[in-house]
Amino acid sequence: MPQMGPTKLGAVVMAAGLGTRMRSATPKHLHSLLGRRMVDWVLQTARELEADPLVVVASPSTADAFDGVAVAVQETPLGTGDAVRSAEHALAGVEEVLVLSGDTPLLTSALLRELLETHRFEAAAATVLSFEPDDPRAYGRVVRNGSGALAAIVEAADASPEELALREVNSSIYVFRAERLWPVLERLTPRNAQGELYLTDSIALLVAEGERVSVHKGGEPMETEGVNTRSELAVAAAAMRDRINEAHMLAGVTIVDPPTTWIDADALLEPDAVIHPFTVVKGASRVAAGAEIGPHAVLHDAVVGTGALVGPFCYLRPGTVLEAGAKAGTFVEIKNSRIGERAKVPHLSYIGDADVGEESNIAAGNITVNQDHATRAKERTVIGRNVRTGVDNAFVAPVTIGDDAWIAAGSVITEDVPPGALAIARAKQLNKEGRGGKRDN
Repeated sequence: MPQMGPTKLGAVVMAAGLGTRMRSATPKHLHSLLGRRMVDWVLQTARELEADPLVVVASPSTADAFDGVAVAVQETPLGTGDAVRSAEHALAGVEEVLVLSGDTPLLTSALLRELLETHRFEAAAATVLSFEPDDPRAYGRVVRNGSGALAAIVEAADASPEELALREVNSSIYVFRAERLWPVLERLTPRNAQGELYLTDSIALLVAEGERVSVHKGGEPMETEGVNTRSELAVAAAAMRDRINEAHMLAGVTIVDPPTTWIDADALLEPDAVIHPFTVVKGASRVAAGAEIGPHAVLHDAVVGTGALVGPFCYLRPGTVLEAGAKAGTFVEIKNSRIGERAKVPHLSYIGDADVGEESNIAAGNITVNQDHATRAKERTVIGRNVRTGVDNAFVAPVTIGDDAWIAAGSVITEDVPPGALAIARAKQLNKEGRGGKRDN
């Protein structure tokens, strides 16, 4: 009979492995994927199920890498069974334990809800999420008996040739009835090729005791594929990119060439924004309606206002705000600066630690010299409204340019310029007659 009424669900995410196949000093689960660490995608999916408590099993070296969740430390890497057992205290009082792997960033809450529904409907002691990948590789094989029921899960390292030929594999995602999970974990032994305590062996023990163990077979293999190498990380990133882009397009954003457009998970794009090819939108960037970004533009924690234009070949670094109708054009880099409404930085300029007033126009080759080389401190440049600069201007901060001022081409501005003034700060041209083409001996 199916279980009735609400069930107290807890979740444990296994993230203690170092991921040596990544060939990296960074633990596998902490590698970045579209603006989040790989394990953070799994944690977000668990939060959507309102699992409480939510526990991460971490190694001693990564125990401080998680906020907002309970952390259970696996002191010694003794296998997946030991990893889950280390979370027992943190999961005290729950009725069901959802076991997740921290290397499955494409996992969805919809699939997990299906898993839970199967588990509850069949009143199972445990339910395994299985799938059929194109290449079973090193996944544990799901072995069924003559009636089609689960008999065991055999790790690839311990499997016979006949078992290795099986196509259905274990995703390392399960849901257990808690009262059956903890006792069976205590009975695990390391009698396998790896000398580890396999969580999969708990399934065999439950089957041997006559407990009902169910299998829920997922339909889309990509959702449950684990990431173990950098090439697999790239495949997962491309799939996540497509998922994010699809959501933005369905919400009204124009993405001209989705395969060349990378948008981080926490970026916000309003309907009627236009994203041109080869654009990267990173971090918590914000793009308002009517703005056009790219091609070949990078936004990193930048804010782009309504109708603003960015690119091509433009880099907006953290702290940049382009207000409505502003422009940051070709080969322009802006950092920690506010560009006012309808102000323009059209081409070949670096604007750092600056405020540019509305309607101002920054000509080609302008640079704000924002660092005091003696103190290493960043200084600010303030350019008023309706200012017109010339080509090849440098503004040595701290300096203020008043409203309606003009700056002559080639000027290096080291002092404040009053409103409405014309500033000329360059060496006087000297022509020496008759010297053309001659060389000094």
